[in-house]
Amino acid sequence: MRGGRAAPALLMLAASLAGSWTALAQAPVKPVAPAAPAAPTFTLPPPVAPPLTRPDDPSSPVGDAAFAAFQRGYFVTALRESMKRLDANSNDAPAMTLIAELYRVGLGVRRDFAEAARWYKLASDRDDPNASFALGRAYLTGEGVTRDEKAARALFEKAAARNHAGALYNLGVMELDSPVANFQRAADFFRRASEVGDSDATYALAMLYREGTGVPQDRQKAAQLLKAAADERNIAAEVEFGVALFNGDGIVKDEAAAAKYFLRAAARENPIAQNRLARMLSAGRGVQRNLVEAMKWHILARASGLGDEYLDGVLATLPSQQRIAVEEAVRKFVGN
Repeated sequence: MRGGRAAPALLMLAASLAGSWTALAQAPVKPVAPAAPAAPTFTLPPPVAPPLTRPDDPSSPVGDAAFAAFQRGYFVTALRESMKRLDANSNDAPAMTLIAELYRVGLGVRRDFAEAARWYKLASDRDDPNASFALGRAYLTGEGVTRDEKAARALFEKAAARNHAGALYNLGVMELDSPVANFQRAADFFRRASEVGDSDATYALAMLYREGTGVPQDRQKAAQLLKAAADERNIAAEVEFGVALFNGDGIVKDEAAAAKYFLRAAARENPIAQNRLARMLSAGRGVQRNLVEAMKWHILARASGLGDEYLDGVLATLPSQQRIAVEEAVRKFVGN
C-alpha cells in the first residue's frame, strides 16, 4: 500500500491543478487551463484495490506465513494461514482484516463485498484501525453495506484515534465535502495525516495555505509542503510545485527545476504537466528547445482532452520529417 499503510486514503483529493501560470515567451496564446478557484475543491472518486501491509505486531503469524504468502501472490495460502491463526486465537483482528481484504478484492476467493464487510466489522470490533478505516470506506461508498455517511465518519474517527493516516485524511475531505465546509477542521485533519506520512494530506494542506483557507495564507509554507508531497511522488503536487517553481511563487524561481517536476508528472500521463512541458520545450524555457519532444507531449495532452491552440499552430508548421519523428515518439511512449 501507498506509504506503508494497511489501507490508503481511497477518497482521493481532486483539487484544481491549474494554479497561476506565467505566459511563456514566444507563445501568443495563453496556455489553456481552468481558473484557480477561491478555495480548493474536492471530489470522492471510486475506491481502488490496494494491497495490505504487514500488521503492526511483527510477532503475529499474519506478519509471517499469511502476510508473506499474500505479498508473494499466494492468496489461497494466505487465506489458509489466516484461518490457522484464527483457530489459535479467535480474536486475531489482523488475520480478520487480511481475510476481509482477500474477499474485497477477490484474491484466492470469489469477490464478495458483503463478506469482506463482515470480516472488517469483526476486526474493527476488536479495535483494528485498518479494519475500521476499510469498513468506514465501505459505508461511505456502499460497498457490501448500505451507504451510511454517519457510520463511515464514526469508523474513520475510531481509526483516526489510533493515528491512522487514511482515516485522518478522509475526515479532512469529509469536512470539505459537507454542506457547510469547515476548512479549519479540514486543515487540522490534513496536518495530522501529513505528520504520519500521507502525501495526499500534505498536498491538500499546501493548497489551503496557498489560498489562505482555514489557515493563514502563507505561499512559502505552501511551496514547502508542495515540495514535500512532490518528492513523495504525489502527482498533483508535482504539477503544482512545478508551477510554483516556474512562477517563483513562494520559492526562488527555477525554470529548470520546474521542468523536471513537470517531466515526472508528464511521464505518469498527467495532461496538465504534459501541456506545461510541451510549452517549455517549444519555447526553450528551462530546457533545451526540442520541437519533436514538445509536440509529443502536446499530442498526448490533447488526447486526454487538454487542447492548446498555440501548440496546434506549432505542430502545423513542422516539416514532414519532424512530423514523422513526433509520431514515432508518441508511439514509443504509449507502447505501440
